[in-house]
Amino acid sequence: MSISFANALGIHEQALGFRAQRAEVLANNIANADTPNFKSRDLSFANVLAEQSAKSQRGPVNLKLTDTRHIAAEGMSTGDASLEYRNPLHASIDQNTVDLQIEQSNYAENAVQFQASFTLLNSKFKGLVSALRGE
Repeated sequence: MSISFANALGIHEQALGFRAQRAEVLANNIANADTPNFKSRDLSFANVLAEQSAKSQRGPVNLKLTDTRHIAAEGMSTGDASLEYRNPLHASIDQNTVDLQIEQSNYAENAVQFQASFTLLNSKFKGLVSALRGE
């Protein structure tokens, strides 16, 4: 009898990956708070979940080169479709849309959610280990 980690861990593994990716996006926004014309971006969990659900229903997209002169579709993924620009609350003179306080609060909220997903994933692994040991 084999253990299916996809069934045993549920959505927590993907949620942890999403939280890590969102932390990178938010950290990039914070790092570019003083960069002129920088547009802040964010990931929406609901949009990513809907995108992944649609992708699993239609299957993976395979692109094929039919001519050697065609441009390869490297880096083409639908993963960036959920990366959205944030609308600023206040206009800035240099066209930067980063609001540092909002970015920091979103980063802190994401860190708490990352920790919650990590804790749930850790408890799943502890349950699997205790089941294997027969405890």
